[in-house]
Amino acid sequence: MIKKNDEIKIGFYICHCGHNIAGTVDVVAVTEYAARLPYVTVSRDYKYMCSDPGQELIQKDIKEFNLNRIVVASCSPLLHENTFRTATAKAGLNQFYMQMVNIRENDSWVHTDKDMATLKAKDLVRAAIHRVAYHKALEKKSVPVNPDVMILGGGISGITAALTLANAGKKVYLVEKEPTIGGYMAKFDKTFPTLDCAACILTPKMSAVKNHPNITLWSYSEVSNVEGYVGNYKVTVTRKPRYIIEDQCVGCLACIDACIFKEAKFKDEFNEGLSKRKPVYIPFPQATPLVVLIDPATCIHFKTGKCPQSCAKACDRNAFDFNQKPEVKEVEVGTIILSTGFQPFDPHKAPYYGYGKYPNVYTSLEIERLVNASGPTDGHVVTRDGKEPKSIGIIHCVGSRDEKTNKWCSRVCCMYSLKLAHLLKEHSGAEIYNFYIDMRTPGKGYEEFYDKLLNEDVHFIRGRVAEVSDWAISKDEEGKLLIRVEDTMIGVVRRIPVDMVVLAVGLEPGKDAQDIRRIFNISCSNEGFFLERHPKLAPVHTFTDGIFIAGACQGPKDIPDSVAQAGAAAAEALALIDAGHVELEPNTAYIIEERCCGCQVCINMCPYKAITFNAEKSKSSINEALCKGCGTCVASCGSGAIFQNLFDDEEILSEIHGVLVE
Repeated sequence: MIKKNDEIKIGFYICHCGHNIAGTVDVVAVTEYAARLPYVTVSRDYKYMCSDPGQELIQKDIKEFNLNRIVVASCSPLLHENTFRTATAKAGLNQFYMQMVNIRENDSWVHTDKDMATLKAKDLVRAAIHRVAYHKALEKKSVPVNPDVMILGGGISGITAALTLANAGKKVYLVEKEPTIGGYMAKFDKTFPTLDCAACILTPKMSAVKNHPNITLWSYSEVSNVEGYVGNYKVTVTRKPRYIIEDQCVGCLACIDACIFKEAKFKDEFNEGLSKRKPVYIPFPQATPLVVLIDPATCIHFKTGKCPQSCAKACDRNAFDFNQKPEVKEVEVGTIILSTGFQPFDPHKAPYYGYGKYPNVYTSLEIERLVNASGPTDGHVVTRDGKEPKSIGIIHCVGSRDEKTNKWCSRVCCMYSLKLAHLLKEHSGAEIYNFYIDMRTPGKGYEEFYDKLLNEDVHFIRGRVAEVSDWAISKDEEGKLLIRVEDTMIGVVRRIPVDMVVLAVGLEPGKDAQDIRRIFNISCSNEGFFLERHPKLAPVHTFTDGIFIAGACQGPKDIPDSVAQAGAAAAEALALIDAGHVELEPNTAYIIEERCCGCQVCINMCPYKAITFNAEKSKSSINEALCKGCGTCVASCGSGAIFQNLFDDEEILSEIHGVLVE
């Protein structure tokens, strides 16, 4: 089926990729085979085609042999298609006259029989050589990039990205679903391994966000819709009612003192339920923005309408507005950074550790608040009945590295357990037992911190804890929590009586991760974390152009890694903004208007909302900027009116013919 066109001159190149391909595929045999196929003028193999010498080899041949089609058999096009397209274009040939064949992921990596793998490589190469003859010269189009940026999530990642972009002179919209920014870091007492005060590090940055002229901070808000494409997104943000006029509240807290509830009686979310708050409250003293809010689920005014509204009467700035409704904002931005974070593992899913059953079994986050000077006990470590513990057990890997719960390592649990062991020892002087499977301390200064703990009389017992109970079998165990564990260092099962148990819970994807994924049209990994475009080469990109990810929404990571990734995401956004425009791939679908019957089937099939219907003409049309070239509309068009660049019928059919017919 190849064209009878004497002007077709194909250059074929196969890459050894070290032993990745050459270890399984006989690349010399494939090279010799390709040389005998029609229109192949040059056929070569090279150890690393993606290297500079490999690319220069292609460019030299294009000029010397006047080649007008190129086929490269190597790794995934996702990794290096752009590399070879660029090399082709540098030699003066339209880059879309190049076709890649993936003989690494599709062949050498998935087969062990060298003869059969070589035969398969020949089939794939033959198909590409048949197809490339039908390639057409295409041109990329460009669209302008709106310089404004939206960041979703106000934890340390979002704060870092926002300040980086704002300091570069870009307008930033920072959207946070909670009433204050700060994220989980705002709840920590100290950070490992330097034991810096978390608040001392974080709160200046929170204030900088609030006061920066280039940052618009929308806390207590959520994104409800996103439309558009890279460089030109329209984002709808819903601001939940605080029942307080933000601009008028100065955070004097007079309203909280005047509340009809003389004593706080509702669960304080910031202190993990270890203290109480009133219906009108502020999350914590350093909250940003420092604006109170009303919880309508507990406020008597909203529940019965019979409250005297003493809080509003105490406000001398008339900041109360009990009739406030959700406010919808629409903004246009060019790029978006998602930094929506994680959620801690729920230890109720591991009932054998007794969380919720025994009052003195705590999560690590609850202990963070307990040892915090601004926490519910002013930093005094006491059990729920007010006694000072004499012995404390810290159980690692709760909800991590476990077939029953989560298989992945949460990366931070070992280090924050060591930090809590140090702080608990410092605050209470109790005997501290660490129960661990492996000790993982790979960061800068982390191993040294581990060594420091070894010299602080903290006990380390290697072995997965089987259960926590209160079943005493001796007088020494009465009134204690019993940790039963196999000590694999000495090969015996031990029962350790303690007064308090700390569960070092792992990290999971945020509970709203799937909703966010759908709104922003990005992908998630099997675990549910947001999926990066490439784990090594594009760790902050998503498969949706112009949308980047940073922090623990991509996977478990500590504060330094989150900050570094936030900087990388901000840099990628800046690169797009400063370029001023972005090039669009031309492999988009298009409609032959005369053939369109106006059935609109394609509109419902398009996952990118790229197709609209012109009622006046009774025809559909495709927005090339929104089209991602998935081909769904082409397959669904009953009247044969939709085609796709780089995937024309003759290209597809000739490729199929090449695979089937030698």
